[in-house]
Amino acid sequence: MSAASAGVDPRLAGRTALVKVPATTANLGPGFDTLGLALSVYDELEVSVRDEPGIVVEVNGVGAGEVPTDETNLVARSIAHTFAHHGIALPGLRLVAHNVIPHGRGMGSSAAAIVSGIMAARGLLEGIVEMTPDDLLARATELEGHPDNVAPALFGGLTIAWVTPDGPRHKRLTVHRGVSLLVAVPQTSTMSTALARSLQPESVPHQDAIFNVSRSALLIAALIQSPELLFAATEDKLHQNYRASAMPETSALITVLREHGFAAVVSGAGPSVLVLCSDPAQRLEAAALIEQHATTPWVSHMLAVDFKGATVNSHPAEAVA
Repeated sequence: MSAASAGVDPRLAGRTALVKVPATTANLGPGFDTLGLALSVYDELEVSVRDEPGIVVEVNGVGAGEVPTDETNLVARSIAHTFAHHGIALPGLRLVAHNVIPHGRGMGSSAAAIVSGIMAARGLLEGIVEMTPDDLLARATELEGHPDNVAPALFGGLTIAWVTPDGPRHKRLTVHRGVSLLVAVPQTSTMSTALARSLQPESVPHQDAIFNVSRSALLIAALIQSPELLFAATEDKLHQNYRASAMPETSALITVLREHGFAAVVSGAGPSVLVLCSDPAQRLEAAALIEQHATTPWVSHMLAVDFKGATVNSHPAEAVA
């Protein structure tokens, strides 16, 4: 059965979309479910329309042999979700994923997969359906459940995300050029976002809420204007302490780093550690401290802020059977 006979728009025949999506780190300490940064680590995806129905997936790199390679794959589900939202029949597809972002480490791998699929759908549907930035964020948030990771993955830079009755919204900000990033990734442990969320209480003390409001506001100023304030600005009382028991080595490393004056926080749901530095030399000192105190293997990545966010290039190509 050909794609055309299945009611698929004939304009989709032979189309290919090439997608590149950055890793992300969310929360940044006090900005729980609100603040996120795009990182200079990227997953890449090639999606081609094929004549045969169904979805086939090839995964290279991280997740190869572990993640699904059929229509249940998260990238594939995100493409299907976007097509369905616009009422367009899904053609047969071939997906080739080149994954670099670690899974289950607090670097936004699920957000990257979701955004990859949505951007691929956008590329395949170019000239058929137009999608605004708000459309992209809405589809991604529907799948992810909250916008703090998908916003920076889509738009790059530092993002503030919030939810309105009309859907999620975001504001993108440019990070001060003096800010340098280190993400330390454990090699032997992962963390489920669902598990991390289950460890938090339904309510927090009033004073803790006030504390985090002040630090979140200060963190915006520190990231875009005054990096010297990063240490004070990354204090948190809403989520990190509640999750500490589930990732004791992460908690121990953050304690050591902060005792030495580094603005260290849990990256996303963890267990990776994000260190926000005011100059590149600080990153080397932080990496040395982590190597000295870690009791299991960790890898420290010296990263930049990604300012472009997700990109897609689409073009006609020969259909893939």
